Amino acid sequence: MSAVGANSFGVTNYVVFALMLGVSACIGVYFAWVDRRKNSSGDFLTAGRTLTALPVSMSLTASAMSAITVLSNPAEVYRYGAIFGLFCFAYFLATIITSEIFLPVFYRLGFTSTYEYLELRFNKTIRLLGTIIFLFQTVLVGGISVYGPALALNKVINMDLWVGISSTAAVCTFYCTLGGIKAVVWTDVFQLGIMLSGFLAVIIKAVIIQGGVSVIFSDAQQGGRLNFWDFDMNPLRRHTFWTFVIGGTSICTTVYGVTPAAVQRYISCKSVTQARLAVYINLVGIWSCFVCIVFSGLCLYSVYKDCDPWTAGLISSPDQLMPNLVMDILTVNPGLPGLFLAAVYSGSLSTVSSLINVLAAVTLEDLIKPYIRRSERHLLVISKALSFFYGVVFIAMAGLASVLGGMLQAYVVIGSVTGGPLLGLFSLGMLCPFANSKGGLSGLISGLIAALCVSLGEVISPSPPEMTRPLPLSTAGCNFTTTPQLNWTTTALPQATSLVFTTAEQSSEDMDPEAVAWLSPSYLYYNIIGALTALAVGTIVSLLTGGLKQKVEPTLIFQKEDSTLYHFFEFLRKTLRGDKETSHSNHVCAFSSEPTLRRESVVKETSFKTSTSPEPQRRNCNGSM
Repeated sequence: MSAVGANSFGVTNYVVFALMLGVSACIGVYFAWVDRRKNSSGDFLTAGRTLTALPVSMSLTASAMSAITVLSNPAEVYRYGAIFGLFCFAYFLATIITSEIFLPVFYRLGFTSTYEYLELRFNKTIRLLGTIIFLFQTVLVGGISVYGPALALNKVINMDLWVGISSTAAVCTFYCTLGGIKAVVWTDVFQLGIMLSGFLAVIIKAVIIQGGVSVIFSDAQQGGRLNFWDFDMNPLRRHTFWTFVIGGTSICTTVYGVTPAAVQRYISCKSVTQARLAVYINLVGIWSCFVCIVFSGLCLYSVYKDCDPWTAGLISSPDQLMPNLVMDILTVNPGLPGLFLAAVYSGSLSTVSSLINVLAAVTLEDLIKPYIRRSERHLLVISKALSFFYGVVFIAMAGLASVLGGMLQAYVVIGSVTGGPLLGLFSLGMLCPFANSKGGLSGLISGLIAALCVSLGEVISPSPPEMTRPLPLSTAGCNFTTTPQLNWTTTALPQATSLVFTTAEQSSEDMDPEAVAWLSPSYLYYNIIGALTALAVGTIVSLLTGGLKQKVEPTLIFQKEDSTLYHFFEFLRKTLRGDKETSHSNHVCAFSSEPTLRRESVVKETSFKTSTSPEPQRRNCNGSM
């Protein structure tokens, strides 16, 4: 085994990497030229609602597969087994929830920033609080997304840390500033192809070296890695069927249902049908990525089953396992290590570009437009300036992360604390007509406190091995005589982290078992704890403060007619009754209706909460009143 690889990473590999960066930049230049006559911030941030399902779906997939995910998730499978693949169930359930509940409401309203909804549904204070929480979390996530992969690769191939950081942020800033959301979406499409190609290069080579797929599965079986099914109901266990299906679904619903980055892509589609198709096609892409993630994790174990590089001291973090494997098995094939490097940075580019674009959109819509009146041409210039500004901010945050090592762990805590309460708040607004501003504010604050408590509980009292259950790793086959520079320790080293899929490395020494049992649910439950707390407290406070007496504009609430499932069952019911014409009409309406409400029509409503109209008019299936 070798952890150096610096001399093996030759010119060809850097050329492959440079080509990926160059093509991404050229896409931005292309869309800047094509749209040079368009002077609207709406065209820049939402593509004038002209995108179709396929590129949007691939962009959603690429944004979800960040560089930290590419590096960390195979290592998670390596250490904890293939049960990690159960995230596919979570994505499936989250896709249905998003398509049926959140997407139709947001598309009907047509907001560039989801936090505009919070002002119309509750008040300006809640909108501003939600915006600040999002901006703080996203800036930190962006910095770590730039810094994390650069650090992991720096330790393995000796690639200069600041070359990796600056090249990622500079290219992202360049094409986001020039091309807007169209450039972001189409570069995501290209980068998704690069990511999958990098995975497949590693997998195919590992299969050839190990002697076939059957050998890899046999090694995984003997090492206990094929642990797909574990129905233990204990919420303190790190990975079980229930932590993925319940906790994972909450996480994925937050990502796809209410985050501005996802919603911005939905409203960029030319119709609600195209937006729904994008969500479901994205599911196929996510599943394909998870097949690659799980199988590459099994390949890692098959190659390193007798000599784990991490516990042997060859690498300082599990996140470096995949780069280490690449340098061990692909250096004899010029260009393939460069392809994997391009895959890692494609993940970083896709995530960071999405964050830059959505930060510009949220800042413009929530912090500038409500207070400063400008022409559309000026707003376009401001949008581009904001994209450039946030690119620079990400470089600064990456530099701060390189100095403050604890930020990686803080990254996990902040991501868990913010996502769940916001999901609970949006759910409260859309699903509970009686929810008022007092309930919304108290629910959001309570959810933040609850999520913060459980997250800090894990930091203070990490879960013991009997709860996390890491699978055994061996160094019995390591040839230490040929690598005198190795660190001979077998102590678990700190692990780089990712927002959703990994947590900080855990040690239970000198911990109070009772405190651990009380403070340490699975990290996958942090999100849903915050969401349920926000929803429950918001509901109770709203009911106690006269929420049942208020009138809310129906367009801000989820209607049963928004759901395709409602129209599907209506179609079946009417078909069975023989009312073929009506059932066919409703069926077509469910899948082809165009949104009739735009932002302008919503803004004209000056008294959503004080309306004295008798009963809200029932919308028909095409959205009219």
